[in-house]
Amino acid sequence: MACYVMSGRSIVMVVDTDDPPSKDVRVRRATVPLLALTVGFVLADSAIVTLALPEILRRLGGTVPQVAWVLIAFNLVLALVVVPAAWICAHRDPAPLCATGIAVFAGASAACALAGSMPVLIAARCVQALGGAFALVGCLELLVAATDERRGVARWIAAGVIGTALGPVAGGLLTEAISWQAIFVVQVPVAVLAVPAALSVRSGAVRRGETDRPAVAPNAALALLSAALTAALFLLVLLLVDGWGRSPALAALTVSVVPVAAFAARPVARLARAAPQAETVAGCLLVAGGLTALALLPSAHLAWTIAPQALIGLGLGLTVDRLTVDALRDRSPRVLHGGWTIGARHIGVVLGLAILTPVFTANLRDAQVPAQEAITALVLDARLPAADKIALAQGLSDQLTKEHGRVPDLHPAFARLDLAPPERQVAEQLERDLDSQLERAATQAFHDSFLIAAGLALSALVPMFLLRRRVTT
Repeated sequence: MACYVMSGRSIVMVVDTDDPPSKDVRVRRATVPLLALTVGFVLADSAIVTLALPEILRRLGGTVPQVAWVLIAFNLVLALVVVPAAWICAHRDPAPLCATGIAVFAGASAACALAGSMPVLIAARCVQALGGAFALVGCLELLVAATDERRGVARWIAAGVIGTALGPVAGGLLTEAISWQAIFVVQVPVAVLAVPAALSVRSGAVRRGETDRPAVAPNAALALLSAALTAALFLLVLLLVDGWGRSPALAALTVSVVPVAAFAARPVARLARAAPQAETVAGCLLVAGGLTALALLPSAHLAWTIAPQALIGLGLGLTVDRLTVDALRDRSPRVLHGGWTIGARHIGVVLGLAILTPVFTANLRDAQVPAQEAITALVLDARLPAADKIALAQGLSDQLTKEHGRVPDLHPAFARLDLAPPERQVAEQLERDLDSQLERAATQAFHDSFLIAAGLALSALVPMFLLRRRVTT
C-alpha cells in the first residue's frame, strides 16, 4: 500500500512494506512448486516402480520379462507421445492441455493402485504416460510463463533430474512401509492440486514462424546415456532385492547414494571450474566407470556398491541437465524441443531395457545349473540324517521349480524340517551357505549387463565428439 504526504513543497510517496503480497504473487508462489513437483513425479514414474517390481511379481504373478513391461510400457508410450504433445502445446494454449494431462495422469495413477493383474497394471501405465506427456511439456511452458525463460527452464530441468534420481528410492521406501500400491496413491492428491495450478497460469499459444531442427548430438547422447543409466536404476535394484534378498527399504537406502551424488555434482563442477563440454565428457566417463565397477563386485556385501553408485550419481548430475540445456539452447519453439529431450531420454530407457533384460535373464538361466549342482553338493556333505537330507532335497527342488527363472527363496524348504537343536544349527549354517552360493550366482548373472551398460555410457561420447569436430571444422 502507498500513500502520499506533504514535506515542505514536495510530495513524498511512502510505501508500506508490510502489505500482503498481491493475489498474482501468492498464486505464483503456490503454482510454481506444484508444477515443478508434477514434472518430478512424472519423470520419477519412469523408474519409481523399480524397487517394487519383485513385490509386484509376487502379488500379480508373471515372469521377470513380463514385469519389465511395467517399466517399458510407461517409457515407450511417453517417448512416442511426448513430441506430438509438444507440437500441440506449441500451437494451442498449453494451460488447459497441461491440466488435462495432469488429470489423466492422476486418474491412471489411481487405476495402477487398483490393478489386480499384470495386464491391467501395464494398460494403466500406458494411460499414465499419455497424460504425463502433456503434463511435462505443458509444465515447461507454464513454468516459463509463471517466472521467466531462464528460471522456468532451469526449474523444469532440475525437477526432472531430481525426480529421475529419487524415483527408485521413494518407490522402495513406500513399498516397504506400506505397499507397492502406495507408490501410485501418493501421486493422486499432488496431481489433483496441480490441475487448478496449471489453469491459473495465463499463457497464450506459442506460435512461431519458423521451427528449428532438433539438436541431434545432445539428444542422441541423452538417449545413449539414459540407456546406460537403466542398469543403475533397474538392474542394480533387481540384483539387491531379487538376487541378494535385501528388503526394498534397505535397497532404497543403498541406492540413495545415486541421487545424493547427483545433487553434489553441480557444486563439485563449480569448484573445478570445468568447461561445459569437459563436464559432460567427465560425466559419461564416471557413469561408465561406476557401471564397470558394478560388473566386478567381489561379493554380495552392500558396501561394495557404494563407490560405484557415487560415480554413477556424479555422472548423472554432470550430464543430463547439461545435455538438456544444449538441446534447448537457441531453438524454437521451446516446448517442442523440450519434447525432443524427453523423448530421447525415454527412448534410451526402453533401449536399455530391451538390450539388458534378455542378457541378464539368459545369464540367470545359465547360472542355474551350476548353482543347483553346488547346492546338491553342499546338501550331500551336510552333517544331517539321511532322512532329513532327502526331505530337504525335495523341498529345495520344489522351491527351485516354483521360482523357475528367478533367484529362489530357499528358506521355506528349511522351515518345514523338524530337527533337534544340534541339527537345527547345522541346517542354519547350511542355509547360509546355500544363500551365499545363490548370491554369487546372481552377481555373476548381472556381470555382462553392467559391462554392456558401461559401453552404452561410453558410446554417448560419440555424438558429442562428432558435434565438436563439426563445430571446429
